[in-house]
Amino acid sequence: MNIFRRARGGPGRVSVQEAAIRTGHDHAEAGGDAVLLDVREPFEWQAGHAPQAVHLSLTALAAGAALPARAQARPLVVICRSGHRSRQAAELLAARGCEAVDVVGGMRDWAAAGLPVVDARGQSGTVA
Repeated sequence: MNIFRRARGGPGRVSVQEAAIRTGHDHAEAGGDAVLLDVREPFEWQAGHAPQAVHLSLTALAAGAALPARAQARPLVVICRSGHRSRQAAELLAARGCEAVDVVGGMRDWAAAGLPVVDARGQSGTVA
């Protein structure tokens, strides 16, 4: 199954486990081919995010900001705190022609699944 296939009515949704596999956070040797795009606000990002994730707030994305260079022309797995903003961001990105899915449960479920979270200094982070 291609997780980047658009479901009827909008972009697809994936679990945190599927997101970890697609972005290489599952520690598999092959790594993932997608970029984890965190669309939370800067203070949330600084408190804790997934390592190697790329940050662009939903606010900036909705205002028309370009994707960060590492996220351009790549499949995107979009994450926020709980899944609401990432769904909106995935819809915006799909409208721009990007391959994007959002993560059900967001960073809350990511952390609860024992996946890594680091703060702005690379230390152990928290989900704000």
